[in-house]
Amino acid sequence: MQSLSIISVNIWQILISFANLAILTWIMKKFLFKPVKKVLDERRENIDSAYARAEKAEAEAEEHRKNYDAAMRAAKQTTDQMISDAARMAERRGSEIENEARERAQEIRRQAEEDARLEKKKAEQDIRREIADVSTQLTEKLLEREMKPEDHRGLIDSFLQELDG
Repeated sequence: MQSLSIISVNIWQILISFANLAILTWIMKKFLFKPVKKVLDERRENIDSAYARAEKAEAEAEEHRKNYDAAMRAAKQTTDQMISDAARMAERRGSEIENEARERAQEIRRQAEEDARLEKKKAEQDIRREIADVSTQLTEKLLEREMKPEDHRGLIDSFLQELDG
């Protein structure tokens, strides 16, 4: 039984060890764990704050991108509309100019035909007058004493009618 005395339990020694452990735990908690935890909590808050700011900036950037895309679509629609309107106006103006040119050409053609008809009529009258004068002179010389002037005019008129027919 001698071996039992080596394994003896000293209660005061155990209580002092527990007291030391409690004091060391309290000191470490007060001076080490709480400041480290405080620093870690502050660091976590800073990181969370940075993430929140980054998410907010990303959301703002996305909103700006959407606004930009909407503005670009609106600008494209506006320019497309302006181009379409300009093309329609140009087409309409081209049609108007074409119609005006046609009308003017028809008017010029009508005027030219009228002028040609009047010139032809005038030339025909001049030719008739010339023929009448020449035939009168010839006939006068040939039949100077044989025919009366009224008969002579009748003969010329019948001759001119044969020319027209």
